[in-house]
Amino acid sequence: MPRKGITGHDEWVVTEALATALVAMEQLASKHQPRAHMEDVRKLLTAKCEPGAVTLHLAQAKCRLFPDTDPLTIYEEYGLKDGQG
Repeated sequence: MPRKGITGHDEWVVTEALATALVAMEQLASKHQPRAHMEDVRKLLTAKCEPGAVTLHLAQAKCRLFPDTDPLTIYEEYGLKDGQG
């Protein structure tokens, strides 16, 4: 059976990359945040996600970027309870 795309899971890879990039840019000092680009990344992420899944992807990305932070704290920060979307 042929793979879809290059990796076989291209859409997932791109979605995770967009979420991780957005969370990383949010961590920059305010004066260094590329706001226009951040809005474009958010639009791309929203277009690739199921309705309502953007916050879950962002929370998961923040958990990856900050592994020493309690994941439940991060999920709550994004309005998710019990680590669920």
